[in-house]
Amino acid sequence: MTTLPKPRLPLLRTALPGPRTAEIMARDARHLSTSYMRPYPFVPDHGEGVWLTDVDGNTMLDFFAGIAVSTTGHAHPHVVRAVQEQVTRFSHVCLTDYPQEITTSLAERLVKHIERPGEKWRVFFGNSGAEAVEAAVKLARNHTGRTHIISTLGSFHGRTYGAITLTGSKTKYKRGFGPLLPNVSHVPYPNPFRPPLGSTPETCGQAVLDHVELLFQTVIPADEVAAFIIEPMQGEGGYIVPPRDFLPKLRDLCDKHGILLIFDEVQAGMGRTGKMFSFQQFEQDGDVQPDIVTLAKGIASGLPISAMLAKESVMTWPVGSHGSTFGGNPVAAAAAHATLDLLEGVVKHPGCGESLLENAREVGGYILSELRKMQADFPFLGDVRGEGLFIGLEFVTPDGRPDGKLRDRASLEMFGRGLLNLDCGEAVIRVSPPLILTRDEAETGLGIMREALAAL
Repeated sequence: MTTLPKPRLPLLRTALPGPRTAEIMARDARHLSTSYMRPYPFVPDHGEGVWLTDVDGNTMLDFFAGIAVSTTGHAHPHVVRAVQEQVTRFSHVCLTDYPQEITTSLAERLVKHIERPGEKWRVFFGNSGAEAVEAAVKLARNHTGRTHIISTLGSFHGRTYGAITLTGSKTKYKRGFGPLLPNVSHVPYPNPFRPPLGSTPETCGQAVLDHVELLFQTVIPADEVAAFIIEPMQGEGGYIVPPRDFLPKLRDLCDKHGILLIFDEVQAGMGRTGKMFSFQQFEQDGDVQPDIVTLAKGIASGLPISAMLAKESVMTWPVGSHGSTFGGNPVAAAAAHATLDLLEGVVKHPGCGESLLENAREVGGYILSELRKMQADFPFLGDVRGEGLFIGLEFVTPDGRPDGKLRDRASLEMFGRGLLNLDCGEAVIRVSPPLILTRDEAETGLGIMREALAAL
């Protein structure tokens, strides 16, 4: 008789936090910036796959991947080898001044996932999502000769000055930092669970577009708008998936008024939804091809690199008008190549099918289905939504309002049982594990979540 191996479970050797963690956190509190948030008492020591072990030997299942960054998990051998090999060659030769094969070939790989016949794209490399967004806004204004930018409420585009101006999720990002970037407006994001502007789940997308057209008639001259920037699936705002007809209609609206469409794919891109870019989930519903795309987070499995992709017809800024000392670092580019190998299926991860894109679809679909079953047992789960391994659970009061306090309790219950997670929005827990998560590991995480929810 064959005995099946037992699934791996979190291992908690101490109370949380353990003594070593508590000591490091005390030092951290004395010496690091007061702006850093510390939602959980956890100090990582090492990781393997979807598991992270702290300095006290407590091993946790990672269901947030460093905010959707650790695409291939922790210390993936293929990524580690690529980084080690590049470090032995060279670590920096400023890309702004000298071309490098490793970044040239990375750009070629990225644009293959977005180019259409007869349509060329180009790439600018930076270090972070905020840098990619700043570059996108500079390019849009330079190319169009217009100044106004439209963003959405609930959005998160970064914390640098231009990026926080565009961000519409929390006032804490802006309080005390003004004046911010001029000529920026925000409109509602079409959230089917909480439809804005008096609309319904079915009509919320059109309601937002009608609102934009009203602004063009009354407040913002359309011919002064350079770009509309939007997350095709909203991250920080609550892991929200818009109605299927919204992005094609937004593309039409931008074309009508000569406005560039920027898709911020920093959190939902790089395979997280089961497509390379989240906007591609909507392509069957109409033309959603953007003019500019921003990428970061999951592009290099934890190493700092970002990319701003733009149509060649749009990337018309002159030589020397934008650059970066560290952007496109060759070591980070090597990690990005290795990450793409696994996403595309050039290299296969054991137990994850033909590619991590496929795995995100299949394991993510399983998690989504199981969480929706839990709604019957836990009525405070007002909504379970997402695509692939981009999933949000919204907690509600009995009368349907967002219940952030209950969400926080649930999050701590999960953490106390060995599941690393992170909140977003007013009352949402995001499920964004590494894309190498297997079905067995997903079942382990779901079991912990059920226990935590029952404890509420």
